Amino acid sequence: MTRPVLVAPGLNGSGEGHWQRFWLEDFDEAQLVEQADCSNPDATRWQQGLEQAVRANPGAVIVAHSLGTMLVARLAGSPVASLVGGALLVAPADIERTSAPHARSYEFGRIPTERLPFPAMVVASRDDIYMTLDKAVSLAKSWQAPLVDAGYVGHINVASGFGRWVEGYELARQVAEQADRWQERPRRATPEAQLRSF
Repeated sequence: MTRPVLVAPGLNGSGEGHWQRFWLEDFDEAQLVEQADCSNPDATRWQQGLEQAVRANPGAVIVAHSLGTMLVARLAGSPVASLVGGALLVAPADIERTSAPHARSYEFGRIPTERLPFPAMVVASRDDIYMTLDKAVSLAKSWQAPLVDAGYVGHINVASGFGRWVEGYELARQVAEQADRWQERPRRATPEAQLRSF
């Protein structure tokens, strides 16, 4: 991949054996978006950290997992949105459901539903405890991002058997290609082109 890659983990980070860790090993252009306290997510501080990484890597494809996908979706209204090349959003976590499995509460704001102003792809599971497939489909429609139904694969993490996830590399490549096409598209149609479209 010719674009830089920003790896955005979710709650508690992506520990040893997680597919995001292999991503960092396998791609020289990949770097981790580190958060100050990955066990106590603060939407404002986490977003600031991601925005800083985007500014330093314009045109990057963000590869996000779980709560990290919600962080990326929050960029829809951010000043750095135009600097994002694209995003692969894997196993989005429903903010309203995240607290129950961990027997504690997390404050991470509302679920972003604005259309994403950059190319994106959502990968969702049919039996993810953090997000129902129906809700993932609805979110993908709101974000105007295609959804890949990964089947019954849990939260797409180490616990569900995901180590080095090479299929994800291909999905990210597709997002990068879409980002290239997005960048090349005309900013606005000329009057002649508008007339021809009717």
